[in-house]
Amino acid sequence: MDRIEFDARPAMIAGTEEEASDLNRRNFLVTSLAVGFAVAASPVMAQAIHTSDEGLVAGEVQMPVPGGTIPAYRAYPAAGGPFPTILVVQEIFGVHEHIKDVCRRIAKLGYYAIAPELYARQGDVSKLQSVNEIFAQVVSKVSDEQVNGDLDAAVAYARGTGKADVSRLGINGFCWGGRVVWLYAAHNPAVKAGVSWYGLLNTPPWNPKGTSAISVAKRVKPPVLGLYAAKDGFIPASDIDAMRREIRGSKSEIVVYNDVEHGFNADYRPSYNPSAAQDGWRRMQEWFRKNGVA
Repeated sequence: MDRIEFDARPAMIAGTEEEASDLNRRNFLVTSLAVGFAVAASPVMAQAIHTSDEGLVAGEVQMPVPGGTIPAYRAYPAAGGPFPTILVVQEIFGVHEHIKDVCRRIAKLGYYAIAPELYARQGDVSKLQSVNEIFAQVVSKVSDEQVNGDLDAAVAYARGTGKADVSRLGINGFCWGGRVVWLYAAHNPAVKAGVSWYGLLNTPPWNPKGTSAISVAKRVKPPVLGLYAAKDGFIPASDIDAMRREIRGSKSEIVVYNDVEHGFNADYRPSYNPSAAQDGWRRMQEWFRKNGVA
């Protein structure tokens, strides 16, 4: 990654289809998901994993939120259900191909996975050229309250499909979304378990007034598994130590991988570490299974 410098319920949309579409155009800057990978994630490595949607119902949907709808990607097994539900929270690059693929991987394990585009009101990051542009132009404008509300709406949407069992609710997030895992676990007591992949722990540099994961740790009731990298240029060891002190005595845990960098699960980027990614994926499955999500 480049160096960084610097209870809501979904509203029903009244009126005609044309009126609803016009409402979205006025209030939402992103009305459909990115195709392929975000430009700022280039170059995409040949090792990038592609998971088939065979045996799945998978694709983009429009999800009601206060003021309109936002796009989301959802995937679940084509037969059976309702399935335990996993919220998948995007990296800084939004819901691009990697996050869609993660949803398909999770669905192959027997879950209903849904990843809402959480920047939809603020802008399309898929076409921006750099991480710094993404943070300055879009992410700095996305409030924690908005994110929590849109994730609440994703739970409501999933419940309404009849294919998701939200009484078995988990949350799984990466990078920017890894921080969201800690915050949403503190926000929604219905979450059974969460997994945070290299999620920022201290005050976010893009929003000095934003909430730090460390500050809400005592309010996190569901068990959260934190998967972190010893050579992370964005999350110092001192922050990990501070978080470990805050969660001491709880059911949450932190695992740190030695000689590994930030973004070690991002198989399309040079930071990918197959050994750590595979071990983290195994731990994720075990975590959800033992904490009532599976």
